[in-house]
Amino acid sequence: MQYEVTHTTRFSYEAPVTRCLNEVHLTPRELPFQQVRKATIKVEPTPLFIRHRKDYFGNDVSTFAVMDVHHSLTATATSLVEVHDIADLKGEAVRPNISWEDARAMIAASADESCLAASEFLYPSPYVPAVSALGTYAQETFVPGRSLFESAKELSHRIYTEFKYDPKATSIDMPLAEAFRNHRGVCQDFAHIMIGALRSLRLAARYVSGYVRSGSKIQGAQASHAWVSVFIPGSGWFTFDPTNNVMPTNGHVTLAWGRDYGDVTPIKGVTLGGGGQTIQVEVYLKPV
Repeated sequence: MQYEVTHTTRFSYEAPVTRCLNEVHLTPRELPFQQVRKATIKVEPTPLFIRHRKDYFGNDVSTFAVMDVHHSLTATATSLVEVHDIADLKGEAVRPNISWEDARAMIAASADESCLAASEFLYPSPYVPAVSALGTYAQETFVPGRSLFESAKELSHRIYTEFKYDPKATSIDMPLAEAFRNHRGVCQDFAHIMIGALRSLRLAARYVSGYVRSGSKIQGAQASHAWVSVFIPGSGWFTFDPTNNVMPTNGHVTLAWGRDYGDVTPIKGVTLGGGGQTIQVEVYLKPV
C-alpha cells in the first residue's frame, strides 16, 4: 500500500509569542517493510531554521525555531510512504514457540547482541512506571510454559475486550495506574498498559507511534496512533495493536518508537509569552 500522510498541528495563543523552539517526530521511519518516498515539514510563520537529525532510537527528528512575534503557529508534515505486509517480509506468519520464561532468561543473560539491545526496554520509564496491579493482570495470561508470542497476542486481545475506547476519559498526563483502574482511555493508554504489563514480567516492550488506516471498527484513525512492539529472542520484534486487536501490517504507518510516549511526542517545545493556548490536530492517511 502507498499512502499520502498529512499531519497538521495548529497552535493559537491568547497573547503574543516572542519566540519558540520546537522538536517534532513527524517523519516516518525507513524500515524493511516501509519506504519513505517523500517527507516535508512546513512551518508558519517561517522559522529561523529547521534542522533534521536522528535521535537515540534512530527516529527522524526535526527541530525548528521561530524568532518573530506571532499569535499562532502551524506545523504541517506531509509524507508519501509505501508499506508492505510485515508478514510477507518478516515471517510474522510463523509464530515463534519460545516460552516467555525462556525469552526472559535469554534477555536477562544478554544471550546475543539483539537481546542486549532489547534489554533497555525492560525497565520503567516516565510514562510507564512500575505498577504492581499490572503484574497481577499479566500473570493471568502468562501462565508457565506458554509461548511469548501467544501470551502477548492474548494480552493485546484482553486489553481490546476489557478496556473501553473513550477519548473523553483521559489525557496524556493521566497516571498509568489511574488509566488501568478506570479501564478506559485511548491508544496511548492501551499501549502503555500493555508495555507496563510486559515489563512487570521483565520482558522487553517498546512504544510505537504512527498512523492507522481508517476502516470498519478501527479506532485511532485520523489522529496519531500508538501500538506495541514485543521482543522475542531469535525472531526479533513483533507488533501488536491492542486498541484494534490486530497485528499491524500494511494498514499501519510507523513514525517512531521509544520507551513510551515521551520519547516520540509528535510535537513539543518551549515558548516565550503566549499565555494560554489551544491546539488543533488534523491527520489524513490517504491511499494513493
